[in-house]
Amino acid sequence: MNIFTRRAANSLALVLACGASLSPAAAGDLDAIQSAFDTTFGTEQRAPRNYGSPFEAQVAALANAQGGRIGVAALDLSTGRSVAVLGNQPFPMASTSKVAIVATFLEGVDQGRFRLEDQYPLMIPVPSRKFDGPVAPVRAGGMYSALNLIEMTITRSDNNATDALLAVVGGPQAVNRWLRKSGLNDLHIDRDIATLVRDDGAVDPARTVDTRDAATPLAMVRLLSGIYRGEWLSASSRAVLMGAMERCLTGKRRMRALLPEDARVAHKTGTLYNTSSDVGFIHMPDGRPIAVAIYVTGQGGKPNRDARIAAIARALYDGYGADGMGLRRTAAR
Repeated sequence: MNIFTRRAANSLALVLACGASLSPAAAGDLDAIQSAFDTTFGTEQRAPRNYGSPFEAQVAALANAQGGRIGVAALDLSTGRSVAVLGNQPFPMASTSKVAIVATFLEGVDQGRFRLEDQYPLMIPVPSRKFDGPVAPVRAGGMYSALNLIEMTITRSDNNATDALLAVVGGPQAVNRWLRKSGLNDLHIDRDIATLVRDDGAVDPARTVDTRDAATPLAMVRLLSGIYRGEWLSASSRAVLMGAMERCLTGKRRMRALLPEDARVAHKTGTLYNTSSDVGFIHMPDGRPIAVAIYVTGQGGKPNRDARIAAIARALYDGYGADGMGLRRTAAR
C-alpha cells in the first residue's frame, strides 16, 4: 500500500468510526478516499458482512486480514454450497498457476497436437540480474516425456518442467487464450516461471494488489470445478491431472496438515515472497468433493502462513462435514 492509500484507509476508517456529519466538500473528499481504498483492496475489505451461518463466520475469522491479505473460496461440487472471503480479490498464484498450464497442454493432447510420450527439454534458467529484460533467459536441458514433465510440475512443483510445457503450448498467451475460451476471466498468467522467480519480491502482496500472474480465489475454484467435472478435458486427460494432484508431495504443512490421515486430498501449492497458497480438492468422508482455493499473504512468515492455510482447510472440512450429517438425516426421513 503506498503512503497515499495508507492515509486514505486510515482516514476512511476514522470517519466511518466517528459517524461524522460531512460538508459537501468533505463528502467529496470521502468519495475520493473510498475510491482510492477500493482501487487497491476492493469494496469487500471495508464492507460490513452478515454471515449466513457459524461455519461462514468461522472461516471469515480465520481469514481475517490483520496480518496480511487472505483470500478463500470453496465449493461443494455435490450440493453447490459455497463460501468465500475476499473471493473476488486478485492474489498471486505463484505455482498454483501450474494447474492451468498443465490443463492447457492436456487440451492440446485431446486435440491431437501433442502426445504424452513426446519428448521435450527442460527449460533451465540462465543467471541474470533482477528485472534485466522482460523475460529471464533460459537454456534447454535434459529431455523428458510430457507425462514425466506433468508429474514433475504438479507433484514436485518443478519450475524447469513447467516452463518446458509452457514453451510447448506457446507461452503465457496460449494459456490465457485457453482460460478465456473456458470463461475464466479473473485468472491469467503474464510471465514464465523463470521470470516470475527471478523478479520475485518487487511487490509485497500483503500490502499491494498486483494483478500480474494473479487469480481471484473464486476464479481458481471455477477452474478446479470445471476440471473435476470434465468440462474442458477428456476423461483420460482429466485423470492425468487429477492423479498428479493426488500425488502432490509439496505443502505437507498446508491443506493436509490438520485433516484426518485418511482424508483424500488432491492439490497444488504455491510459494513466492510473502505469500503461500494451496488449491485443490478435499473429499469428505461421504465422498463429496470440495473445491478449495486458499491464498495467504503476510502473517509474519511462511510457518504462520502454512498454519493459517491448515486451519482454514480444517474449518472447511468440519463445516462441510456438518452439511453431510444434515444431508444424511434428511435422506433418512
